[in-house]
Amino acid sequence: RMEGFGWYTLPTGTEYRGSLWDGMFHGPGELLLPSGGGYRALWVRGVPTQGKFTFADGLEYDEEKWHYCDGYDRRFYTEICSGFKPPGIPHLTNLDPPKIIPEGCYDCGDGFYNPKTRVVVDYKHKFLRNADNDEHEWILRTCRKAWDMTTEHKPKP
Repeated sequence: RMEGFGWYTLPTGTEYRGSLWDGMFHGPGELLLPSGGGYRALWVRGVPTQGKFTFADGLEYDEEKWHYCDGYDRRFYTEICSGFKPPGIPHLTNLDPPKIIPEGCYDCGDGFYNPKTRVVVDYKHKFLRNADNDEHEWILRTCRKAWDMTTEHKPKP
């Protein structure tokens, strides 16, 4: 079994870099997600005992003091760091410019979702997963959908 310090790539594309013992994550190590985020932790026999998740844009998750995008402050992380855009220019996602959603699909955060096929693909159109009924309902209810007609920002003369 694997022991020492090393790299291990999971079938999902997630990569582990850190200490291994008896084939398990053990000691300091980090999971690097294909989307760009990561989870750095101290592992004991494959179980994280303490750790911190960092999103692809640098935002760190804090379970006890999580104030990002709560009921009182709905700003995106880029708006917190860089301020708001001028009035009339919408800030639809944390990315600027936002990803262009294929027709009939939804942007579910880690890729695009097609409600007809119930398949989620990443932003490079590589298969991620099939959505179950709960995820399907959640995406239809909360996620950004591709526009049925093209719109664009036209500055006033």
